[in-house]
Amino acid sequence: MKDNKMIGYVGTYTKGESKGIYSFALADEKMTDVKLAATIENPTYLTISDDNKFLISVMKKGDEGGVASYEVDSNTGALHMVNSQLTAGSPPCHVSTDQDSKCILTANYHKGTIESYLSVGGRLQPPASVIAHHGSGPDERQEKPHTHFAGFTPDEKYAIAVDLGIDQVISYENREGLLQEKAVFTAKPGSGPRHIVFHPNGKWAYVMTELSSEIITLSYDSENGSFAEVQTISTIPSDFIDNNQGSAIHISSDGRFIYAGNRGHDSIAVYAVDTANGSINFLEHTSTYGNWPRDFVLDPTEAYVIASNQNSGTLVLYARDAVTGKLSLLQKDIVVPDPVCVKFLHI
Repeated sequence: MKDNKMIGYVGTYTKGESKGIYSFALADEKMTDVKLAATIENPTYLTISDDNKFLISVMKKGDEGGVASYEVDSNTGALHMVNSQLTAGSPPCHVSTDQDSKCILTANYHKGTIESYLSVGGRLQPPASVIAHHGSGPDERQEKPHTHFAGFTPDEKYAIAVDLGIDQVISYENREGLLQEKAVFTAKPGSGPRHIVFHPNGKWAYVMTELSSEIITLSYDSENGSFAEVQTISTIPSDFIDNNQGSAIHISSDGRFIYAGNRGHDSIAVYAVDTANGSINFLEHTSTYGNWPRDFVLDPTEAYVIASNQNSGTLVLYARDAVTGKLSLLQKDIVVPDPVCVKFLHI
């Protein structure tokens, strides 16, 4: 951040007008300076190292898919490719990194796999682990495994895979990128778990389901990596009967509020966290003023939220009330073609 200006990046689909990764600036309650930061095919999901030195993106190149590492100019936001790792087949849909940026995890929806890569000075090494899931579910979209998220537990002892196709959240022991299955939580059949976030206290986690549009509150045992269900709550109004698919889920750093995206209802649902047991209580729905909010992000100060409307090709900026957790519109119709996820440089 320079002169109160925060720099962010947008991962996109490049099947239309998009050319790759876009950058933007956020200052004085306004988003500006949207521009192409890197030309790359289908950089749909991004992650940024804690020290802001590297941005890691999923990518596609011809008939191959994988991950790319970029060096970040923290003053200008410019991206310079370091290297990439590609394998045959469809690209991953999600990527995350540990705090030291030594281990990168990806989830591959089409292959039903979780993969790990070691990073040496920002240079990605060939995959250390590639683990294929097995099974299916009752929904027509659950004909096989569809891994949609791969990330770390707060203590980074375990890698977590969330698989929409088999209704499972799988914990893997992580030993320098070598993954070994440790525990499995099975959600309600047909719910289609998509993403997970952990409470800052490390005791609870929250899973967003895509097919049933619900949030599953889980208790988490950091000793053995296991989960147990506490509560399940819908993310859409009971009278909404049109198609909806749950998207992203995020939590405020104080652990007081949960935010969940709805594609179809085109909203962000806001919940208050009960700090006694981790359960959540619905507060409000906020329109995303666009079509198909694929993801959203709290900025580093958490004074703002930015949502990405994939099908309408727009970003939306909200002010976030840190006391109530509620969102209010500041800016809409910020044009970025086919946006998927938004990430900020850390401050």
